[in-house]
Amino acid sequence: MGLLNNLIKTKASTTRSISAENPTGAPGKGGMATEGVGKIHARELGQGWKISPCINIPAGTSYTIADIHDQGVINHIWMTCRPDRWRSTVIRMYWDDSEKPSVQTPLGDFFCHGWNERSILDSLAVAVNPAGGFNSYWQMPFMKSARIEIVNLSTHDLILYYQIDYELTELEGEIAYFHAFWHRTNPVPYMDVHTILDLKEGKGHYVGTYMAIQVNNNNWWGEGEIKFYMDDDTHFPTICGTGTEDYFGGAWNFEQPEGVYHSFSASYTGLHQIIRPDGTYKANMRFGMYRWHLTDPIRFSKKIKVTIQDLGWRSDGRYLPLQDDIATVAYWYQTELCQELELPLDSNKMEVI
Repeated sequence: MGLLNNLIKTKASTTRSISAENPTGAPGKGGMATEGVGKIHARELGQGWKISPCINIPAGTSYTIADIHDQGVINHIWMTCRPDRWRSTVIRMYWDDSEKPSVQTPLGDFFCHGWNERSILDSLAVAVNPAGGFNSYWQMPFMKSARIEIVNLSTHDLILYYQIDYELTELEGEIAYFHAFWHRTNPVPYMDVHTILDLKEGKGHYVGTYMAIQVNNNNWWGEGEIKFYMDDDTHFPTICGTGTEDYFGGAWNFEQPEGVYHSFSASYTGLHQIIRPDGTYKANMRFGMYRWHLTDPIRFSKKIKVTIQDLGWRSDGRYLPLQDDIATVAYWYQTELCQELELPLDSNKMEVI
């Protein structure tokens, strides 16, 4: 039953929600706006009738959409904006007055959509529904404060709709903070690997991977193994996968029927996005896939490094090291706030071309 078995119990907590219609989440303060993009549409209705459903973030600026000073947990985030802004918009999350973000990733990649094109994703941790409705169900605890910031790196204004649902409650026991970090290798150097995460100090558990890949060669591209180096591992990892499609829950090249890629989206795994180069100006296939370690979290006590090989086939049954465009988001929890990872805000390096 999952969380459903908790619904018959009461809890000493208070439900709050932040949106453009209630930017502070204060009780009894929703729908009070008198100015906003909906003012002209509600001109015959007045206050309380969808005056401020979204915000405008000017080009090259940032905006704090949530600033909570209390103890509690964020349970759900919903957002939407134009698809062509998904890679040029960065989402940052700060816990407990930290100066460094614990979450820093392009908005689309955080919701498993790095290629600026819509697709349906139906999983437990992230859902993306028609048409571009981003939903996150990762639990995000905070002991003193939580701040969520949106950075618009584009040369155009950003119209953003959003809602952040959270509860103020006393957190008991040892709490692990939610983290997410984006990394792109474009292209992967020959005979090198793409690093998903390289956390040099921390205790916690790794809970998920999203990967967006553009394949720059012909033929099958997913022979590469994912490797988890934990704690005292050096040259060889403790966990070593058997192939890219295997790690993301598929098999045999994601082909069904033979010779045809088949998309799928399930609770814990998915190849939800297949972008075929069938347009006049499109080149090379692009894929988006996810793997959630919700029932099998990868626990580490000192450090963790996660890498994936970029590997295909050449003639005579030999492996071919590839040089593809790979971007990933690593999702994990750790007991102390991470201070070592920071994403350079370079729109050129994030750009989808």
